[in-house]
Amino acid sequence: MSALPEFSFARRESQPMLDEALHRWGGSDDLWIFGYGSLIWRPDFDFCERRTARVFGWHRALKMWSTINRGTPQNPGLVFGMLSGGSCQGMVFRIPRHHGHDVMKKLWQREMANAVYDPRWLPCRTGQGTVQALAFTLSRQSPNHTGELAPEDYRRIFSEAKGIYGSTHDYARATFDELKRLGIRDRALQRLLSYAGQPDAGARQGPV
Repeated sequence: MSALPEFSFARRESQPMLDEALHRWGGSDDLWIFGYGSLIWRPDFDFCERRTARVFGWHRALKMWSTINRGTPQNPGLVFGMLSGGSCQGMVFRIPRHHGHDVMKKLWQREMANAVYDPRWLPCRTGQGTVQALAFTLSRQSPNHTGELAPEDYRRIFSEAKGIYGSTHDYARATFDELKRLGIRDRALQRLLSYAGQPDAGARQGPV
């Protein structure tokens, strides 16, 4: 499997992208999903297996504007995207093939409501071998890509941005804490969280 066809940002629609992803998967094998952000700690779907995994050629980045889930149009927040370059450690989930179609539709409602991500089938290396998993990547040409942000930008967003699912800061901390629990160290995310005045990004207190 390879990247799905490119869609113009001016005419993106979620359903054709789902149809193409389902076609590429085919439905004859179990479905694998790669999570690198909130999917790690809140997948919202049933799975029969999960493994820690690494993807090469992409990295986790808190550089995607969020005006609903973790911010508002007046005060945008941030969510993770996977940008090209480097590598990314996360989690792969295996869904039995007879549940794959329903899980994909549910996942599309969560991740692709605005058709912002570029879904790709990527090789994910695990301790039990390499699997091809669906991952949601972000183009630097996307209008939702923030570009480079200064430390003061992150500090302000962590302090102020909040959407229907909570704050950007809580979202980033929950991801960091789960990665840490899994034995995955993300130094870039640790540095960003230090801008909120918590240099060790230690254990989170209370629910997210």
